[in-house]
Order: sequence, then structure tokens, then C-alpha cells
Amino acid sequence: MTLVSALPDSESYRVIGSGARPSAFAVSELATASFAAVGQELARLMVSLNLTSSAPDVTVDHRLASLWYGFSFKPEGWEMPSLWDAIAGDYQASDGWIRLHTNLARHRLAALKVLKVDANRDAVAQALKTWAVADLETAIVAEGGATAAMRSRAEWLEHPQGRAMSRDPLIGWHNPRQIMLRDRPEATAERPLQGLRVLDLTRVLAGPIATRTLAGVGAEVLRIDPPGWDEPGVIPDVSLGKHCAYLDLKSPAGMETLQELLSQADVFVHGYRPGALDALGLTQAKRDAIAPNRVEVTLNAYGWQGPWANRRGFDSLVQMSAGIADTGRIWAKADKPTPLPVQALDHATGYLMAAAVLSALAEAAQGNSIMQARLSLARTAELLAILSKSETSEDIENANPTDYARTPEESGSGVGHRLKPALRLSTTDMHWPLPASKLGTSQPVWPTLKP
Repeated sequence: MTLVSALPDSESYRVIGSGARPSAFAVSELATASFAAVGQELARLMVSLNLTSSAPDVTVDHRLASLWYGFSFKPEGWEMPSLWDAIAGDYQASDGWIRLHTNLARHRLAALKVLKVDANRDAVAQALKTWAVADLETAIVAEGGATAAMRSRAEWLEHPQGRAMSRDPLIGWHNPRQIMLRDRPEATAERPLQGLRVLDLTRVLAGPIATRTLAGVGAEVLRIDPPGWDEPGVIPDVSLGKHCAYLDLKSPAGMETLQELLSQADVFVHGYRPGALDALGLTQAKRDAIAPNRVEVTLNAYGWQGPWANRRGFDSLVQMSAGIADTGRIWAKADKPTPLPVQALDHATGYLMAAAVLSALAEAAQGNSIMQARLSLARTAELLAILSKSETSEDIENANPTDYARTPEESGSGVGHRLKPALRLSTTDMHWPLPASKLGTSQPVWPTLKP
């Protein structure tokens, strides 16, 4: 089998454009290579489906790939809401730095409960000075919060979870089984995923990037969120090309509807931590019974083995844990954590998830057994840590007007402009007929199956 497991060889695709995101790490090189992974697996799928007689050429625009690792959508005449809660951020404790991730109400309440303060940034900063970072990290995590102490690369590599990461593959493939792909006569070389149904149970940020990518080459993506859920700081960016519906999975009716959607899906992408789907009653055996012919790809923050496999995490926290923010601090000659200029772990993992979906589809089209793919932000961090950085004096920071498509996009949040696609195949241009919608604006049904 040839399921994707690594970044493609740089000689196997064409690169145009130049420059780099300013960083201690090879962020732009990772961006280009992750887009190329999508392109190569898409090309392989097209051959497997007999949409082309030979693999189309893959071209990645290096500058645009770097820009897509930031925000792809620029509002016109209005501003995107802040990505961060007022309490979120880096704080100095008694013996080091720690980051609080408080965008979700329950995570904010957990941190405030441990610190015994109100939701006031100055009060939080003052309370933190009395804590050792290791003790505070342990206490907030035990309370159900999300936080990470800043560690050096050396400390992370000696940490039990850091050692576990050295054993995790970049893309872990598990549970092999034979599947039969549904016929999709509407698929073409121009829109190779046309008619493919992708059920998306992911949230900020890697998973939504994966499904946005699949939508760009024709997939019908249905995103499911709990009633009332919102991510206003990122939704105009990541809901591009998707139908977005609310569904209460903790209710019998909601779970019944989800199971019906899953039974009709070709691809299932989710970001639940180990055991979380089981707790909802959607065990591996249940998923196999409901949707035996699905492709399934998932991710978590800290990997799939080791003591932190069940830990809540986000890109910014993994950067603190894995030594990225500390390495950035040294590189920048700064006195505080210096993260990557963009949330590159999320973006890279998202594009690798999309590549994994395409890889599994290609294997199934050839009659081979497939497996479920597992990825993690922490394992992607290890990939970034060893990636070689190219020498360049041209910084890529902000997009120019020429980087955006001319036609404005009427997103559900307001009008704006979208970056031009960074990836193209000789037969295929990425485009999204559906603008970015707000969450909960569609019904939890497959649009092509509506009566």
C-alpha cells in the first residue's frame, strides 16, 4: 500500500513564488510542502478513478501557501472579531512562563477557579506570580482547563509525552478494512471530488482547514456543531465551501440524525479526543456498522500514546509545550515566549489530514484495504522542528491586493476578498462555489439528498 505518511519529495512538484514567514522555523517551507502533499494525493486519486490517464502536474505558489497559513479572508469595510478571549495569553509565574487558553467558557472558568480570581486580566497576572508553572499547569488541567507551561526543546524531548511523540508516526494508520467506494459519475478531472459527501465534526482549526481544502476540489462538506456554537474569529475563514448545521448530539434525536448522516457519508472527519466518541455511544464498532464504506480521519493535540494523549490542547499550547515558543524567544532575542507568526501546526495538520483522506480514497479505488488516519498537532511540531529552512531576505507577512481574487465574496459575516488558491494541478483549479457561511445556517441533511 502507498498510504501517505510523509511530506512529498521536493523534486516531485513545481514551486513558484518566493520569500518566507519570519521565524526560527521553516514555516513557509512547511506550508508549501503540506499543500504539495494534498496535490500529490489528489493526482494519485484522479488516476485511480480513471479521471486522467496520467498523474497531472502539481504546482504550489510558495507565497500564497505562506499566506494561506494565516487568514485567507480579508473583510471589506468591517473587522473580524478578535480570535482571543480577554484572559487568554502568556503570563509569567514564579519560575517561568505559562499560557492560558480561555476562549471556551468552561476553560476560562477552570483557570479562574484554580487562581481564585475574577475574570480580570490584571488580577489573573497578579495571582499567577505566586504559582510555580508545573503546579499551575497540573491544577488547571485537572480542573478541566486548557493551559501549557513553556518548555525548552530539550525539556520537551526528555518529557514523557515528548518521548512518546518520537514514536508516533506523522500520519498513523489503524484498523485496516476493505471498503467499496460509492459511484460518483459527476466527478471530473476539473472537480475530482464532486459528489463526495464529507461529514465534518471538527472545530478550530486544523480539521476545518482539512475539510475546507476538500471542498475546494468539489466535496460536499456538511459541518455539524452544537446548538449556539460559534467561533466568530475564524468562521469566515474556515467555513468556506461548507454547509453548516447545528445538532445536539447529547439528545437521542440528535444522535439518531447524526447516525443517519454518517450512514450516507463517504468521509468522516472529526477531532474528538480518545474515548470521546465512545462516550457518545458512537464506538468504533458502531461506526463500522453504520458506515462500513467510510474513510475516517481524525486528530488530537498531543498524540495518540503517552500520558498526555487525552489532554486538551490547541496550537498555541502545543507551541509552548514542545519548545517552539522558547526557541522563538531565543531566536528573536526576546524576554518572553515568541510563538510562530501563524498557527502553523494547525494549518499543516489540516492539509495533511486532507492528504490522508485523498490517499485513503485512492487506495480504496484501487481495490486495496484502507485504514483510519490519526494525526496530532504535537507530532506536526516535531516535523516542523527538523525541517530545513531556506535562506531568503524576503519576508512574507501581509498579503498584497494582488494576492486576492478580484471577485468579492459575500460571506455570511460580510463581504470581503479571498486569497487566490495556492495549489493547482494541470487539470484542476481549486475554487469554492459556496461562500463562507455562518454556523447553523443549514439543516442537518445532505443537500444533494434533500427530497
